Amino acid sequence: MTFFSWPLAIGYLILAPFIGGFFDGLDRKISARMQGRTGPSVFQSFYDVSKLLQKESKMVNHLQQFLVCGFLVFVVFTGVLFFAGADLLMIFFALTLAGIFYVLQASSANAPFSALAVQRELMQMMAYEPMVLLTAVGFYVVTGSFAVREISLADRSAICLMPGFFLGFIFIMIIKLRKSPFDVSTGHHAHQEVVQGLNSDLSGPVMALVEVSHWYENVFLYGVIGLFILNNQLWSVPVALVVCFLVFFLEILIDNVCARVKWQLMFRSTWIFTIIAGVINLLVLILFHLGVK
Repeated sequence: MTFFSWPLAIGYLILAPFIGGFFDGLDRKISARMQGRTGPSVFQSFYDVSKLLQKESKMVNHLQQFLVCGFLVFVVFTGVLFFAGADLLMIFFALTLAGIFYVLQASSANAPFSALAVQRELMQMMAYEPMVLLTAVGFYVVTGSFAVREISLADRSAICLMPGFFLGFIFIMIIKLRKSPFDVSTGHHAHQEVVQGLNSDLSGPVMALVEVSHWYENVFLYGVIGLFILNNQLWSVPVALVVCFLVFFLEILIDNVCARVKWQLMFRSTWIFTIIAGVINLLVLILFHLGVK
């Protein structure tokens, strides 16, 4: 029995903003508790987006609005394909295309903070993309298919043979979720040198679209985490949900105990971890399959 189908994809399309927004608020609440603060309501993210939608949009040029809309469309497209059970390679390429739209909107502003953030964002993409592609290859080696639907129907969970890929994907999610110590292209405080990074020249409804896009993207990323756990047994579904929540908590913990590092260290450590966790795991899988044959 597989849950990856078009009804689930439609459910993602409708419910992902609410799930992503709620967990964004929960993230802020848990972070505040870790820092000894009360923190905002778990619904604060929805309040923030609501206020942004009521404000007047100020942009450097109208191309930014088009590119932000492209970012949203391709992030949603990525998630819909994933939860419909489509090809994992095509899904990851669609996610990369969404990231390119996001970078281009900042680049089109021709502003100093945005230009700095664009350079750092491109370095981040170069850092995490190898692990993303290796993850797709790992699923293929283990299950014989790139199709998400087929991967979820395997006799055993992929994590049994892909522990290195699992750890590597969690590692690069620190970058994708824009958390410390690898949030080098963004800034959440006015005193930081990149201010709001790629969002420095966005405001109002356009900024709201960016926030909603991140909510869609985050739900998709945790869906990939769940894919490591799912198999053709019904018990794997609640286990996958528990693992997703544990990873969610782990990412918040890492964000709160680590200070932001320089992009050079981010790039170097990500590639080293990719080689250790991903490449070695892939070589072991290949040798195992050759030995079986």
